[in-house]
Amino acid sequence: MGQKIEFTRPDGGRTSGYYAEAGKGRPSVIVIQEWWGLNDQICGVADRFARAGYNALAPDLYKGRVTQQPDEANHLMDGLDFPGATHQDIRGAAQHLAAGGGKVAVMGFCMGGALTIAASVHVPEVSAGVCFYGIPPEQLASPADIKVPFQAHFANKDDWCTPAAADALEKAMKAAGRAPEIHRYDADHGFFNERRGDVYDAACADQAWQRMMVFLGKHLG
Repeated sequence: MGQKIEFTRPDGGRTSGYYAEAGKGRPSVIVIQEWWGLNDQICGVADRFARAGYNALAPDLYKGRVTQQPDEANHLMDGLDFPGATHQDIRGAAQHLAAGGGKVAVMGFCMGGALTIAASVHVPEVSAGVCFYGIPPEQLASPADIKVPFQAHFANKDDWCTPAAADALEKAMKAAGRAPEIHRYDADHGFFNERRGDVYDAACADQAWQRMMVFLGKHLG
């Protein structure tokens, strides 16, 4: 359904990404990759958003590199310029989508979930954020500084983005006067990824998708 495109960053550079279009003037969603890279699974999520009526753009933060090996994925993630990804690649994607006239949300998984929080804080074109099991380090962004509508999906069996970390995020946001919509699932980290049979949970993934659709419909129109 979608296609590879290039868009302009705020600094004038160019970033590529996978774009799936639902229609001119429709609301849009930025889809941020897991640490594996911009793979077929993430492109499939963008296609799914388009079928649901949202233009979707997944920026290629690894510049064409994709892996299925955890050690290499960790190396790629460690080498990512997270501030640059937030303020340049993701903001460039937001500006590209906003030029179409509709509101823009940002969402992502794992590493992309952490960057979703960063974008929800630092990218002014973003109107809502949906995070799946990812929290950034405090120096990149504090969840307490999120001012846009925010929904998060966490896994109770997650040993990376732990339940304690999810509780701390919720507590910090509420202490700052925010009203996050937090959902927890009796599942493993990565439960939304249908390509990972070791952790995928179809029932939890479907419930999370339906909740996200309601949330985006409310805040993007």
